[in-house]
Amino acid sequence: MEKATFGAGCFWGVEAAFRKVPGVLGTRVGYLGGRLENPTYQDVCSGNTGHAEVVEVTYDPEQVTYGELLSIFWDNHNPTTLNRQGPDVGTQYRSAIFFHTPEQQAAALASRARLDASGRYKNPIVTEITPATEFYMAEDYHQQYLEKRGRASCHI
Repeated sequence: MEKATFGAGCFWGVEAAFRKVPGVLGTRVGYLGGRLENPTYQDVCSGNTGHAEVVEVTYDPEQVTYGELLSIFWDNHNPTTLNRQGPDVGTQYRSAIFFHTPEQQAAALASRARLDASGRYKNPIVTEITPATEFYMAEDYHQQYLEKRGRASCHI
């Protein structure tokens, strides 16, 4: 089992996308990349903690590769909008890849460079690629939020 951590706006929809992937053994939504220990949802929503809403993915690399997870990440948000995804605005909604190993860092950097050079987007990709720090799990009601409510996306 390995872990991958991604920030791509509202963590509810991103988690739902990863949960559908064969080889993904589990997901947790939470907060990463900030200054406050044990932040709450309200703390993070204030925009003052520096945390991003993230999805931590536990996966079996024999069933799904990190490269495949990167593709899902890129396909499920707009990586060219700084601190914004749809109607959600703030640093907590930034596009971010938090790597756990040097191999993940190299793969993420190469993937971002390929996508940026592909011409798929009119604007440059602003996704940050930084080391994973301490993950703080979000409150229980956020876990598998959309599945619990029978919804397909965050903004219904």
